[in-house]
Amino acid sequence: MFNKFIGKRSGRKASKDGNDVSGFATSASGPGMGTTGAGSGGVINPAGMRNAGPVSGSGAARGAGNHGSRSSTLLSVQHQPAPSFPWKDNSSSAMPINGVTNAFVFENLPSFRDVPSSERQNLFIKKINLCCLTFDLSDPAKNIKEKEIKRQTLLELVEYVSSGTGKFTESAMEDCFKMISTNLFRSLPPSSRENGNTDLFDPEEEEPTMDPAWPHLQLVYEFLLRYVVSPETDAKVTKKYVDHSFVLRLLDLFDSEDPRERDYLKTILHRIYGKFMVHRPFIRKATNNIFYRFIFETEKHSGIAELLEILGSIINGFALPLKEEHKLFLVRALVPLHKPKCVALYHQQLSYCITQFVEKDFKLADTVIRGLLKYWPLTNSQKEVLFLGELEEILEATQPAEFERCMIPLFQQIRRCLNSSHFQVAERALFLWNNDHIVKLVVQNRHTILPLIFSAVESNANSHWNQAVHGLTLNVRKMLLEMDQELFQECQKKFQEDVAKAKEIEERRESTWQRLEAAAASKPSSMEPILAIKS
Repeated sequence: MFNKFIGKRSGRKASKDGNDVSGFATSASGPGMGTTGAGSGGVINPAGMRNAGPVSGSGAARGAGNHGSRSSTLLSVQHQPAPSFPWKDNSSSAMPINGVTNAFVFENLPSFRDVPSSERQNLFIKKINLCCLTFDLSDPAKNIKEKEIKRQTLLELVEYVSSGTGKFTESAMEDCFKMISTNLFRSLPPSSRENGNTDLFDPEEEEPTMDPAWPHLQLVYEFLLRYVVSPETDAKVTKKYVDHSFVLRLLDLFDSEDPRERDYLKTILHRIYGKFMVHRPFIRKATNNIFYRFIFETEKHSGIAELLEILGSIINGFALPLKEEHKLFLVRALVPLHKPKCVALYHQQLSYCITQFVEKDFKLADTVIRGLLKYWPLTNSQKEVLFLGELEEILEATQPAEFERCMIPLFQQIRRCLNSSHFQVAERALFLWNNDHIVKLVVQNRHTILPLIFSAVESNANSHWNQAVHGLTLNVRKMLLEMDQELFQECQKKFQEDVAKAKEIEERRESTWQRLEAAAASKPSSMEPILAIKS
C-alpha cells in the first residue's frame, strides 16, 4: 500500500561537508526541521506536515499495491484538429481542449512489473506525458475518472522512482522536469492577506488556506523529492534541469498559504542544497533577496519560517572561520528580521539561526545584542517577551569580553523591562536571574550592573501590582544582596537619596501651583499677569 512509502523518514545525524566552506548539515538541526534520510526502504515525507492526511484512499492503495496482478489504465485522446505537446509520445498524448479535456478513450497499458526491463523506460515516458495534463480540482464533479487515472499514474511513478531500478536517460529527465514544471509552477491563489484589512488578519488565528489541487500536487512533490534523493540521480547531468531558473521558481512557491506545500518545498530545497553544491551560493543569495523584500517592502510572506529552518541547517554546517559573506548575511538579513510586526510567526526559527552564529563565533555576540536592542519593541509587550527569551539564549553563548562591550545599553533595556507595567514582560526579565551563566556574568561586572538596575528592583519590591512579579523581585533582590552586601547598601543609600530628592522636587512643584491658584483666586477680574516668586 502507498502508506508504506509515505511514512516517517528515517533520521540521519548532522554532518559537515568538508569540501565546501559554506557547509551543509545533512539533517536540519533547527526547530521543527525533520531529517530526510534517503534510504531505499521508504519514501521521504516532510517532517511536521500539518493536516496532510493520507495520500491515498483505498482505491489508491489498491492501485499502488497490486502492480503485479492488474494493469494500469492510461489515458489517450482521439486527436482533434489542435497542436500536440512537442515532448509527448503521440501514442499516449492527451490534449486539453475546452478548458480541460475532450473526448477520451481509455487504453489499458501494463504496469511496470508486467513489461520487460527494456520497455520500462518507454512506459515511464508515456506515464510522465500523461501526468502533464492538469485539471481543475476545485470542482470535484468534473473529470472524475481522468483525475483518478492521473493520481494512480503518479502513484506508480513515485514507486518506480523510489525502486531505483535504473538510471534515467537524458530524454526521460527532460520529460520528468517538464511534467514537474507543468504541475507545480503555477500562479498561486490570491492571498487572504490581500482580501481585506491586513492589520486585522492574524495568521495564528485564521485557518490556513488548503489548495484543492493538493491530491495531485503532493504526489508530484513526492516524485520530485524521490528523484532528487535517489542514488541513481547524477547531479552533474541533472543540474541542466535543476538550474537557477528552476530554483527561483521553487522559492516563489514558498509564498503558498498551504502549510503542506511549504513543508514539501522545505525538504526538497534542503536536499537540492545538499546534492547540487554548485547552486549553494545562488540559493543563499536568492533567499537573502526574499528576506530583503519582506523586511523593507512588503512584510508579507507565508514561507519565512520554512526558509529559516533550511538556513538553520545550513548555518549549522558552516566551516570555521566564518566567511565575511556569512557575517554580512547575519547583520543585513537575520538581525533586521526582528523588525516586522509578524515576527512571532517565525521567531523560533530566527532565534535558532542567530544563536547558531554566536555559538560558532562568540565575537559576534556584541553585534547581535546591539542589533536586537536596535529593533526592541516599544509598545508590543508580546514581542518584548519573545526578545527576552532570545536574549537569554544569546547570553548563554556570550563570553565575558563581548559581554562587557554591550552590558551598559543591555541592562538599561533590562531595567525598562523590569519596570514594565505588563506583568509578563517584567516576569520574563526577572527569569534571566535563573540562568547560572548570566548570573556569573553579572557577578563579574556587578559594580557596573547593580547601580543600573537597582532602582527598578527596589520599585518592584515596594509597589508592583502583580504578586508573582513582586515575589520574583524579592528573590532577585536577595540574590543581589548576597552578591555584594557593601555595594548593595551603597546602591540602597543612593536610591533613598534619589527618592527623597524627587519627593522634595514634587513638593516644591505642588507648592508653586498652590500659590498660583491662590493668587489667581484673589484677583479673578484682573487682566494683569501674576508673578510667582520662587521660594
